[in-house]
Amino acid sequence: MIARESDGTIRNEREEMQLVQGRFRFVMVAMLVVFVLLGWRFGTLQVGEHELYAARADDNRIRLNAMAPNRGLILDRQGRVLAENRPAYRLAIVPERTPGLDETIERLSDLVPVTTEELRRFQRQRERSRRFESITLKTNLSEDEVARLAIHRHRLPGVEIEPYLTRHYPHGELLAHVVGYVGRIDERDLRRLGREQYRATSHVGKTGIERYYEHLLHGQPGLERVETNAQGRVLRVLERTDPVPGDDLVLSLDLELQRAAYEALGDYAGAVVVLDVETGEVLALVSKPGFDPNLFVHGISQFDYSSLLHHHQRPLFNRFLAGGYEPGSTIKPFIALAGLESGAITPQTRVFSRGWFELPGHSRRYRDWRREGHGWVDLQLALAESVNVYFYQLAVDLGIDRISRELALFGIGRATGLDLHGEISGVLPTRTWKRATYGEPWYPGETVITGIGQGFTVITPLQLAHATAALAGRGTTAPPWLVVPTEAARMVEHADEYWDAVFNGLEAVVYGPSGTARAVARDLPVPMAGKTGTSQVFGRPGDGVEPDEREHDDLPEHLRNHALFAGFAPIDDPELVVVVVAEHGGGGARVAAPAAASVIRSAVELDLLKVEQAP
Repeated sequence: MIARESDGTIRNEREEMQLVQGRFRFVMVAMLVVFVLLGWRFGTLQVGEHELYAARADDNRIRLNAMAPNRGLILDRQGRVLAENRPAYRLAIVPERTPGLDETIERLSDLVPVTTEELRRFQRQRERSRRFESITLKTNLSEDEVARLAIHRHRLPGVEIEPYLTRHYPHGELLAHVVGYVGRIDERDLRRLGREQYRATSHVGKTGIERYYEHLLHGQPGLERVETNAQGRVLRVLERTDPVPGDDLVLSLDLELQRAAYEALGDYAGAVVVLDVETGEVLALVSKPGFDPNLFVHGISQFDYSSLLHHHQRPLFNRFLAGGYEPGSTIKPFIALAGLESGAITPQTRVFSRGWFELPGHSRRYRDWRREGHGWVDLQLALAESVNVYFYQLAVDLGIDRISRELALFGIGRATGLDLHGEISGVLPTRTWKRATYGEPWYPGETVITGIGQGFTVITPLQLAHATAALAGRGTTAPPWLVVPTEAARMVEHADEYWDAVFNGLEAVVYGPSGTARAVARDLPVPMAGKTGTSQVFGRPGDGVEPDEREHDDLPEHLRNHALFAGFAPIDDPELVVVVVAEHGGGGARVAAPAAASVIRSAVELDLLKVEQAP
């Protein structure tokens, strides 16, 4: 249909109608497609992805809170507590409920001492926490501090006194190097132990048993499923899985023997190790001086740490595990066994000591500790009187290769494997070791002094105790342990007559008329054999290697030799080994042997050693 407009233009009404209808159909189709797509997406969200978005909604509404487990206790062999969890109180602040937070902290500082480090820690935690969450300002409040805060509580809105459990070591420095201590968990600990297991834990083992057996002491964290509002406040607890406490550990140590060994050292720094010959149980393990491990639990102050770090006796240093000493004459029984096994000597072999020894073709003299010499001596007398010349000659006859092989059989030069971190291996000198370490060949004079435990040989008190246990067990003993038992093993094979010969010499050290430790014989409740030793710290030019200990009495204490004793009791059927190292004690006979005898007496009194009549 064609129509003419008033202005004269011609309009086709049919075409216009078709155009409108086409556009309408297009819009209807587009709307239909949109509704189909919306329906499809709605169905997908409601059905196909329901679980996904339901989980996301729950994540916004439900929170999982980890709960720290109670740490396991550490006990001695009699069940006496060595490390415990003690109730304590901490000072906390809820920022949301504390108007004038800075003024409140200043007011609190007038009531209880707040250190700069505690303030820094509070501010760091505050930046990571929500305003309604409680933030710790100070831990381990004293009773007086709790009382002062309680009195002023009404003037301190938002301030809370919260109970909690803290690690405590009731015996302080006595067991510091064995039990160790816990400290605040840090990033390195989390990387080593795993964040998931420790997300609710504030403290972990840093040293000693606390660190070595962290995986047993820690336990399993619990989990709390809570419902929260949009701001993250807890509305209710939906589900709870209680944490599993850590395992209690029973050590082989005896607390009272440990105390007796610690006190036996008197004012000397040093170490004492007591082992069961057959089982390898460690009954006492002393490093003196110790330190108070409780200082480290909540973060040691800079002043206290500096005092420990710069103390002249180095209380932080673990002497039984990482203290390297020349073994001195305590090495002589092992040299004697090498000589007997190789045929270089017999028990009757005699050597004349005129007070010094010279290598053929050399002018240097290696002197004996007795300037006038000992005259003719056999093996028994050489051990009893610790005759250096006898062992100088024996060392030269053996050579360094055979000496090293024998010492290696007794574990010298390698860690014992005790269940503590930080044990050093010491040094077993060999030609190969000398070349690798110094780039030099082995010299004959170095063999001479190796025969009396001087020179390059380095041994730890624990290593010496293990070697002495193998000696007392006639070649068989178990590696030392504190928690997990080990199995005894045959370390050395020697004929019975060789063991007998060395045992006779070590018995004569204590009970012989000229034995170096004869002064302790009268006070022993059981027969003890052993060997005194002197580890050289200072030597005057021309004095030789192991000077008479009396000649060092005029020296300053820090230049005096270390005193050693390694022994076992009873003689016929050895049960316990005792090793004593008294730093700057001057000589084994005067300091270390009496300390060892004191430990043996205590072991008898504590029923840890059977009583026999001493010879």
